[in-house]
Amino acid sequence: MTKSQATLPRKVQWDGSLFKGASAYYERGRLPYAPGFVETLAKVLGLDGDGRLLDVGCGPGIVSLALAPLFAEVVGLDPDQDMLAEAERQAARRGVANTRWVAARAEDLPAGLGEFRAVLFAQSFHWMDRDRVAATVLSMLEPGGAFIHMSELKDQFGESIQQPRPVSHPVPPYDEIRELVRRYLGPVRRAGRGTLPNGTPGREDLVLARAGFENVERHTVPAGQLVERSVDDVIAWVFSRSDSAPHLFGERVADFEQDLRALLQKASPDRGFAEYLPATAIMTWRKPQGDR
Repeated sequence: MTKSQATLPRKVQWDGSLFKGASAYYERGRLPYAPGFVETLAKVLGLDGDGRLLDVGCGPGIVSLALAPLFAEVVGLDPDQDMLAEAERQAARRGVANTRWVAARAEDLPAGLGEFRAVLFAQSFHWMDRDRVAATVLSMLEPGGAFIHMSELKDQFGESIQQPRPVSHPVPPYDEIRELVRRYLGPVRRAGRGTLPNGTPGREDLVLARAGFENVERHTVPAGQLVERSVDDVIAWVFSRSDSAPHLFGERVADFEQDLRALLQKASPDRGFAEYLPATAIMTWRKPQGDR
């Protein structure tokens, strides 16, 4: 860990294997958020380069770095040291100087990090003790400050909204990929050392209402751009996920990758795939103005 990363005490046991080995694949494998999400947040929250942002579960810093110009300081918090190391490399490469990276769980907050204008959860809130974290975040926000939840736009079953099939290349065979993962890891979705038989929780609106937040706003940032994906891009997507991170396959990881490559080559003999970028769903809640 470098000097700009701070390790905070862990009061709750963390399964450090949840994304073990995934950081090297994350940025290449994951589809980006809709390109207009930065402008949308700037307009919705009136961001002007002042104040501080806390990005909880920041991973390799993709969203933190995109939003850095809108704040005086951005703090990225994540329990995975490899993710933070990648975030710091990316910040240095891009010349972003107003970020720092803290190794801790969300449950460790407030951890002496101070007050923030906004606290962001980009596809991370479902991994946490949500009621506990929401109550703590409320106490860390300045009056009128914003709790931000970002994710891909999902349907009522929690799946990404389906879009028309592109004509240039086939869509990655996601159903077949999931079946191959099940053949290697078993029928129940893996998550680090544990399992997720019922998936991850939803209804963030109920959690935030219980915590005392108000004035919820929902915004959809449209996308739809055609993204071409190589075989290696799709493999990176698989290995970037908690339910198919490289360590879960143990000594069979090379065999799995060989079978995955064969599956992808069969699905697209020219070794190319394409899909439309999904829209981004943004929900914001406010801390009451008179609440200290």
